[in-house]
Amino acid sequence: MMDTNLPKDDLTGTIKFIPPLYKQRYQFIKDLVIKYKPKKVADLGCADCTLLWMLKFCKCIEVLAGLDIRENVMKERIIPLDNLYLFTLQESQKTLIEHLGAAELEKFPEVVFGFMAPAMVVISTPNSEFNPLLPGVTLFRHSDHKFEWDRAQFQSWAIDASTRYDYTVEFTGLGTPPPGSEDVGFCTQIGMFVRKYPKNGEAVNSEKHTEHAYKTVSISLYPSLKEEKYLQNAVVSEVIFGADIIKRRLLGDFKSECKEHSDDLETKLKFQPFKYYMRYSKNLSLAETEKPAADSMEPFIDGNTVYIPLAKIFSIPKVNQLCGTFEKLSKLIAGKVALSNDGSAVIVTIKYENEEQEN
Repeated sequence: MMDTNLPKDDLTGTIKFIPPLYKQRYQFIKDLVIKYKPKKVADLGCADCTLLWMLKFCKCIEVLAGLDIRENVMKERIIPLDNLYLFTLQESQKTLIEHLGAAELEKFPEVVFGFMAPAMVVISTPNSEFNPLLPGVTLFRHSDHKFEWDRAQFQSWAIDASTRYDYTVEFTGLGTPPPGSEDVGFCTQIGMFVRKYPKNGEAVNSEKHTEHAYKTVSISLYPSLKEEKYLQNAVVSEVIFGADIIKRRLLGDFKSECKEHSDDLETKLKFQPFKYYMRYSKNLSLAETEKPAADSMEPFIDGNTVYIPLAKIFSIPKVNQLCGTFEKLSKLIAGKVALSNDGSAVIVTIKYENEEQEN
């Protein structure tokens, strides 16, 4: 697609990837994590930790590690907020190599495949054959790149490394070239390395290292959602947050509908409680409104209270992901969230401006 307004992390020019190529790279890794369920993931060259941030809610992961030279940026992004938790089969690693100098690149296979020896390594790097399609790119795509390989160079290096350290490697990529230029290959080329044999004791073909080359800049421990109390806290937080959003949308839509029936009704709503039941319809009138059926997912308002069916709450993606089952949701929020008498709906009280002023 042709577009000159590309995100800064994508390449300037007339080619636009949808989604942007950097998002496709992150999603590629996330899909692998979902498929293979590693307990540990390390991102070498993690920059601002965006990928690690995306992976924090993958249930299989117990440890996320990032390596980069920009210490301050990393520390800012990995510290958990109050409402963030880490879900608690093999180890995987993702990296970009074009930022390495010749000396570091020479040591890279020994360090990663030999010493670290994860079960899977995913390496993405620019495909230099694609560069002529990118206006403004004269040598490399980024000023910090030390090299950019064509497909033959990358595959030769990858096959050599995989052979020496007992890995298999498969090649793919992201960023399809425009019609007529298919022969240049993907914009980003990717090598997927899988260790042939289980890791038992000392890493395969690794030399013994007496010095540690890395400095730990920050460690953030996220409460594990395998513990019931932390899971309950997370679910209650998401239910309250989601219910508040639904309430705001409901009230906003109602006021917009009612304004068509009375110019001063919206003013009245601000200063006096109202008693009605509401169901969405294109031709809403107060006389025609009625309470939804008991099994409906539609929220409704009765007086000063918004009723949001638990089925609606359970449909919120993060709530669904946290609970897994409707029964689990009901159990976790019991006694923690205000519910209707029959327990079928979350209830939220509406506060009006005149009440706030009196307080």
